[in-house]
Amino acid sequence: MLSFNRRAFLLGSAGFAGLSACGFTPAYGPNGAANDLLGTILVDEPTDRDAFLLVQQLETRLGRATIARFAMSTKLKITQEQVAISANNITQRFNLIGRVDFALRDATTDAEITKGTVDSFTGYSATGTTAATQAAKRDAQERLMIILADEIVTRLIATAPTLTL
Repeated sequence: MLSFNRRAFLLGSAGFAGLSACGFTPAYGPNGAANDLLGTILVDEPTDRDAFLLVQQLETRLGRATIARFAMSTKLKITQEQVAISANNITQRFNLIGRVDFALRDATTDAEITKGTVDSFTGYSATGTTAATQAAKRDAQERLMIILADEIVTRLIATAPTLTL
């Protein structure tokens, strides 16, 4: 049976009060620095399916630019490696390794504000039919682009208070 402990509740509440006293503000709160990023970053046009998926996820997280205060360029590189090989030398699993170099620039002056690199990987199985393997690969590509875009957004949110807005 669950019993309510007032002391634990009060001590936990005091911890949250301490966060507000140290100057902690939510990124998307009323005066959060990340609010200035929403709907203001115009990402360069994608050139292939993977870049399209990356831009799509960036726009999902940051909003489509209505007022382009910032421009973002991305350089995407994806490699594939064999992970599991059977005794008869047939690859049963692949990893997709993705890396994105990104740069955020002022849209009017083209001055670079911040840049960085993110990387991650996903895997897929190649043990089914050809159609199933191709579907698994496309799904892994989509997941990888979501992960990479989310890492870029996390970096932008973390550096938002120091950006020259």
